[in-house]
Amino acid sequence: MTRIIDVDIVHSTLIRAPIEKVFDAISTGEGLDSWFTQGAKVERKLGGSIYFRWEGERTDITEGTIEDGGPVLEVERPTCFVFQWSPDNNSYLTTVELNFKEEEKGTRVSIKEKGFHDTPEGRKAMIGCSTGWGEALTMMKYYLEHGVKY
Repeated sequence: MTRIIDVDIVHSTLIRAPIEKVFDAISTGEGLDSWFTQGAKVERKLGGSIYFRWEGERTDITEGTIEDGGPVLEVERPTCFVFQWSPDNNSYLTTVELNFKEEEKGTRVSIKEKGFHDTPEGRKAMIGCSTGWGEALTMMKYYLEHGVKY
């Protein structure tokens, strides 16, 4: 059995937008496509699924498509959204937990991802996702606060 890395990816940022708007921007296909993906689909319910799709210039490649996704484990609109996906390879899933909290100046979004395999590929995927989640939160912030799209 492969060991799991005992460190989680953790990011948090304040977005100056209503909690429902922030929640919907990352938990619906339409919301994700408005700032991040191209052709995302989300069945926003326990037992549903999430599907991410990126094309060409939205990826680290110049052409082609990247797809990923998995089951939705928890939905409590507008405070919690949990899903799994396979950013390393299709043999296992990591768990992504997003929490949303209203604050005086907007919505605090916190992301935690865990479950990466302790292998060279798993560590590489964890580093990529760690930087990716930081980038994604920044992109979502600029879209929701200023209408700037990637």
